[in-house]
Amino acid sequence: MCPRCGAKTLFSEPAALAEACGSCGLDFHALERGGRFVGVLTMLVALVLILAALGIDEWLRPPLWASFLFWAPVTVGSVLFALRFWKTMWVYHQYEESQP
Repeated sequence: MCPRCGAKTLFSEPAALAEACGSCGLDFHALERGGRFVGVLTMLVALVLILAALGIDEWLRPPLWASFLFWAPVTVGSVLFALRFWKTMWVYHQYEESQP
């Protein structure tokens, strides 16, 4: 949601910020200056998922097709959630910092 007006216009795509709020016109790209950390965030999520996959593989020994059917959507969902969460928190933080 937009930090100024609360409209659900922060994202235009699953993990991409909209250019501006459709309701109040707040420029989101001016607020998002912390884009370099998303690579590190994605690597951290990947590390956690790899360790979880190795642990589950050691414990349950599922067939390869079952592992793929489980871990593919979990990976995509986890990365999208982490990116959206990080970008939302960063935009809100930058908006609060820019207000007098």
